[in-house]
Amino acid sequence: MLKSRATTAFLLPLRTDVILTLDKKGALFEQLARALKREIIEGRFAAGSMLPATRTLATTLGVSRNTVLAAYELLLAEQLAVPQAGAGTRVTNATARPPGSRMPRRRIAAQSRYSARGRALGPNNLAGGNQNLRYDLQYGSPLVRPQVFAAWRRKQVAATIRVGPRYPPSQGGLPLRRAIADYLLRRRGISCSPDDVIVVSGTQQALTIVARVVVDEGQSVVMEDPHYQYAQQTLLAHGARLIDVPVDKSGLVTRDLPSLAPRFIYVTPAHQFPSGALMSLERRIALLNYAAKHNCWIFEDDYDGEFHYDGRPLAALRSLDVRERVIYAGTFSKTLFPGLRLGYIVCPPALRDDIYIAKSLDDLGCPSIEQLALAGFLESRQYEKHLRKVLMELRRRREALLTGLARHLGEHIEVAASHGGMHVVGSFHRLSYADLNRLIEHSAQKGLGIYPIHPYYKSPPARPALMLGFAAISSEELANATALLARCVSDVGK
Repeated sequence: MLKSRATTAFLLPLRTDVILTLDKKGALFEQLARALKREIIEGRFAAGSMLPATRTLATTLGVSRNTVLAAYELLLAEQLAVPQAGAGTRVTNATARPPGSRMPRRRIAAQSRYSARGRALGPNNLAGGNQNLRYDLQYGSPLVRPQVFAAWRRKQVAATIRVGPRYPPSQGGLPLRRAIADYLLRRRGISCSPDDVIVVSGTQQALTIVARVVVDEGQSVVMEDPHYQYAQQTLLAHGARLIDVPVDKSGLVTRDLPSLAPRFIYVTPAHQFPSGALMSLERRIALLNYAAKHNCWIFEDDYDGEFHYDGRPLAALRSLDVRERVIYAGTFSKTLFPGLRLGYIVCPPALRDDIYIAKSLDDLGCPSIEQLALAGFLESRQYEKHLRKVLMELRRRREALLTGLARHLGEHIEVAASHGGMHVVGSFHRLSYADLNRLIEHSAQKGLGIYPIHPYYKSPPARPALMLGFAAISSEELANATALLARCVSDVGK
């Protein structure tokens, strides 16, 4: 009988084992056809048995007979049912399940080594943000200017008119690759040909493709400690054996690099994630010499190298690479908006063809319209104008955060020196890790989102610390957020 017109589950007459559940997707006859199909495939309608009469089923469900007829027509078209002259519709014999067969379990054993490694990764600790907070000091959330969307829409409209109907080149459209090469020469000190540039959907795809090209299962890769968790998980899923090398205030500690060379070294030299350290020139030279001596590769993740607050940004590691050992990856997600899934790889000439093949096998190419629009944004220098405005505002917000921390927390917190990026790291002198956990929970109850840094370390640092993002909320909100943080620290300390 019909349970309720408000529900989507219906018990068929004379059949206690058949409950039709409508999924509310698409037309009603399509929903009914899918529900019947599921019951047939799972064996609750035996092969050769009759389906309910259309009038009876229509009455049971409270729908028109035409809806049931249309649903049966779909089953006939899929050969799950056949008309029985003068008798109705019966289930075809082709749906018979072997005797004793059982439906597959929802949870099965990993079907590949990759799947097994993926399951073993565990949860990701990167903060996802909370919409219910008054102030969310989430790191990694960029400043998104509403004005940029108006300019972006105009570029997209112009690109829509110009773009062709064919697949885009796998390595990226020439206008965008040419614009990226020109921009990198002027802003990041990287001299490269457009042929060296491969357009990807972001740094994550860049790392996945590079890992396929240069690392086999079981081979070693050096990671910074602390580390960017998505990069770590990408390499672990690939089957790499990770070697953690510590980071201090001058970046990767190059004297701790292994004597047995890894296949490549993953670094974030412009603004180490998550510590914020800037790799010194001495360390950069030492790292490049190590890679050249041991014939290994360096993956330079320049995820937010544009955001530097004390003069011009330090040139990219790739700009010092005369022996062509650095694979450089950049993204537009942090400088424009995260929804723009476009980034790029600058390939060493020796790896260019291999990386191109891996990219073409992965997705055949990034969307043409977005590529052409971005090329126009770069060529017109609107992108650099936008960056200058973003940088000015980020400086104000960063100063508001630092001023608020000094005013309200004073000697309770020590902010690590950092000259770039979108977050700072603050360490507590008088809190234990248990206190920190209580502080995070208590702050969330008060409407303040704060996030610890220690999950990204192999071993937690001596003092508990927070990663305090400042890009996504205004200067006024940052002043209020630091005052609220101080009150929460006081509450936890009582």
